Amino acid sequence: MRRSSQGRLLPGKMQVRNETMSAHPEDARLAASSPRDVTLYTRTGCHLCDEAKSAIAPLLREFGAALHEINVDDDPALKERYRWDIPVIFIGNRKAAKHRVDLEQFRRQLQDAQSR
Repeated sequence: MRRSSQGRLLPGKMQVRNETMSAHPEDARLAASSPRDVTLYTRTGCHLCDEAKSAIAPLLREFGAALHEINVDDDPALKERYRWDIPVIFIGNRKAAKHRVDLEQFRRQLQDAQSR
């Protein structure tokens, strides 16, 4: 890092990664996901997760999308990354929803993903 003559850090490229955002096998899986891959980050006993899964099931069938459920409590890095911000839903490699799902918006996101 560059510093000024007074010892202050000068603007430049910032390192965005930290320990919870470092490269993780799940990041590679998401990056390689197709628009027909929907990932639900969840945990046991999460009523919002159960509601989200039930709500999106008909749309997944309609669009021929596959659901990948990932229990964040099974992986310390994912548990730290998502903490209580679950459910989190990705369509392909793009975040589509967090906490609650707006089904009209989710439908549009599925349509947009499949037209890419």
